[in-house]
Amino acid sequence: MAGSAHANPSPTRVVVHQGSRVLEIEFADGKLFRLPFEFLRVYSPSAEVRGHGPGQENLQTGKADVGIASVEPVGHYALQPTFTDGHATGIYAWEYLHWLGDNQDELWQQYLARLEAAGASRHAPAPIQASAAKRPKH
Repeated sequence: MAGSAHANPSPTRVVVHQGSRVLEIEFADGKLFRLPFEFLRVYSPSAEVRGHGPGQENLQTGKADVGIASVEPVGHYALQPTFTDGHATGIYAWEYLHWLGDNQDELWQQYLARLEAAGASRHAPAPIQASAAKRPKH
Protein backbone atom coordinates (compact mmCIF):
# COMPACT_ATOMS: atom_id res chain seq x y z
CA MET A 1 0.00 0.00 0.00
CA ALA A 2 1.32 3.40 -0.88
CA GLY A 3 2.78 5.20 2.09
CA SER A 4 3.42 2.05 4.07
CA ALA A 5 6.68 2.01 5.97
CA HIS A 6 6.73 -1.78 5.67
CA ALA A 7 7.56 -2.72 2.09
CA ASN A 8 7.52 -6.48 2.62
CA PRO A 9 5.83 -7.39 5.89
CA SER A 10 5.95 -11.08 6.60
CA PRO A 11 3.25 -12.80 8.67
CA THR A 12 4.33 -15.27 11.32
CA ARG A 13 0.82 -16.32 12.37
CA VAL A 14 -2.71 -16.02 10.98
CA VAL A 15 -5.75 -17.18 12.94
CA VAL A 16 -9.39 -16.90 11.89
CA HIS A 17 -11.55 -16.56 15.02
CA GLN A 18 -15.08 -17.50 13.95
CA GLY A 19 -16.68 -16.84 17.34
CA SER A 20 -15.46 -13.25 17.66
CA ARG A 21 -15.38 -12.74 13.87
CA VAL A 22 -11.80 -11.49 13.91
CA LEU A 23 -8.76 -12.26 11.77
CA GLU A 24 -5.71 -12.23 14.00
CA ILE A 25 -2.46 -11.69 12.17
CA GLU A 26 1.03 -11.37 13.62
CA PHE A 27 3.96 -10.08 11.61
CA ALA A 28 7.71 -10.63 11.85
CA ASP A 29 8.12 -7.00 12.99
CA GLY A 30 6.28 -7.99 16.20
CA LYS A 31 3.01 -6.25 15.38
CA LEU A 32 -0.19 -8.15 16.13
CA PHE A 33 -3.48 -7.02 14.62
CA ARG A 34 -7.02 -8.18 15.30
CA LEU A 35 -9.02 -7.20 12.23
CA PRO A 36 -12.80 -7.67 12.47
CA PHE A 37 -14.40 -9.45 9.52
CA GLU A 38 -16.69 -6.46 8.94
CA PHE A 39 -13.66 -4.12 8.75
CA LEU A 40 -11.95 -6.43 6.26
CA ARG A 41 -15.11 -6.67 4.17
CA VAL A 42 -15.76 -2.93 3.94
CA TYR A 43 -12.09 -2.28 3.11
CA SER A 44 -11.81 -5.10 0.57
CA PRO A 45 -9.15 -4.35 -2.04
CA SER A 46 -11.51 -5.64 -4.77
CA ALA A 47 -12.71 -3.49 -7.66
CA GLU A 48 -16.26 -4.19 -6.47
CA VAL A 49 -15.52 -2.14 -3.34
CA ARG A 50 -12.73 0.22 -4.41
CA GLY A 51 -13.94 0.89 -7.92
CA HIS A 52 -11.48 1.42 -10.74
CA GLY A 53 -10.15 4.77 -9.62
CA PRO A 54 -10.45 7.60 -7.10
CA GLY A 55 -14.03 8.62 -6.45
CA GLN A 56 -15.44 5.29 -7.67
CA GLU A 57 -15.50 3.59 -4.26
CA ASN A 58 -18.70 1.76 -3.35
CA LEU A 59 -19.84 2.28 0.23
CA GLN A 60 -20.49 -1.10 1.82
CA THR A 61 -23.57 -1.19 4.04
CA GLY A 62 -25.21 -3.84 6.17
CA LYS A 63 -21.98 -5.75 6.83
CA ALA A 64 -22.03 -5.78 10.65
CA ASP A 65 -22.79 -9.50 10.83
CA VAL A 66 -20.67 -10.70 7.90
CA GLY A 67 -18.56 -13.78 8.49
CA ILE A 68 -15.70 -15.46 6.71
CA ALA A 69 -16.59 -18.85 5.28
CA SER A 70 -13.03 -19.69 4.20
CA VAL A 71 -9.59 -18.21 3.64
CA GLU A 72 -7.23 -19.35 0.90
CA PRO A 73 -3.56 -18.42 0.56
CA VAL A 74 -2.54 -16.66 -2.66
CA GLY A 75 1.04 -17.62 -3.36
CA HIS A 76 3.31 -16.42 -0.58
CA TYR A 77 2.05 -12.86 -0.65
CA ALA A 78 -1.65 -12.70 0.23
CA LEU A 79 -4.92 -14.16 1.53
CA GLN A 80 -8.24 -14.41 -0.27
CA PRO A 81 -11.20 -14.74 2.09
CA THR A 82 -14.68 -15.78 1.04
CA PHE A 83 -17.20 -13.82 3.06
CA THR A 84 -20.60 -15.17 4.05
CA ASP A 85 -22.31 -12.51 1.90
CA GLY A 86 -20.70 -14.14 -1.15
CA HIS A 87 -17.92 -11.59 -1.65
CA ALA A 88 -14.75 -13.47 -2.64
CA THR A 89 -12.82 -11.27 -5.07
CA GLY A 90 -10.60 -9.34 -2.65
CA ILE A 91 -6.96 -10.43 -2.51
CA TYR A 92 -5.40 -9.07 0.67
CA ALA A 93 -1.63 -8.74 0.25
CA TRP A 94 0.43 -8.93 3.45
CA GLU A 95 1.43 -5.29 2.94
CA TYR A 96 -2.22 -4.25 2.69
CA LEU A 97 -3.20 -6.22 5.82
CA HIS A 98 -0.30 -4.61 7.72
CA TRP A 99 -1.42 -1.17 6.50
CA LEU A 100 -5.02 -1.89 7.55
CA GLY A 101 -3.79 -2.89 11.00
CA ASP A 102 -1.60 0.20 11.37
CA ASN A 103 -4.47 2.47 10.32
CA GLN A 104 -7.44 0.54 11.72
CA ASP A 105 -8.79 3.17 14.14
CA GLU A 106 -8.64 6.03 11.63
CA LEU A 107 -10.07 3.93 8.79
CA TRP A 108 -12.94 2.70 10.97
CA GLN A 109 -13.86 6.26 11.97
CA GLN A 110 -13.77 7.31 8.30
CA TYR A 111 -16.08 4.42 7.43
CA LEU A 112 -18.56 5.31 10.20
CA ALA A 113 -18.55 8.95 9.04
CA ARG A 114 -19.22 7.90 5.42
CA LEU A 115 -22.13 5.71 6.58
CA GLU A 116 -23.60 8.56 8.60
CA ALA A 117 -23.22 11.03 5.71
CA ALA A 118 -25.01 8.59 3.41
CA GLY A 119 -27.78 7.89 5.95
CA ALA A 120 -26.75 4.22 5.78
CA SER A 121 -26.25 1.53 8.39
CA ARG A 122 -23.76 -1.16 9.30
CA HIS A 123 -26.74 -3.41 9.89
CA ALA A 124 -28.67 -4.99 7.05
CA PRO A 125 -32.13 -3.53 6.56
CA ALA A 126 -34.98 -5.68 7.77
CA PRO A 127 -36.46 -7.74 4.95
CA ILE A 128 -39.87 -6.66 3.73
CA GLN A 129 -42.54 -8.96 5.05
CA ALA A 130 -44.08 -10.88 2.16
CA SER A 131 -47.55 -10.46 3.63
CA ALA A 132 -47.10 -6.70 3.97
CA ALA A 133 -45.77 -6.38 0.43
CA LYS A 134 -48.82 -8.20 -0.99
CA ARG A 135 -51.40 -6.46 1.17
CA PRO A 136 -54.11 -4.96 -1.06
CA LYS A 137 -54.54 -1.20 -1.03
CA HIS A 138 -57.91 0.16 0.11
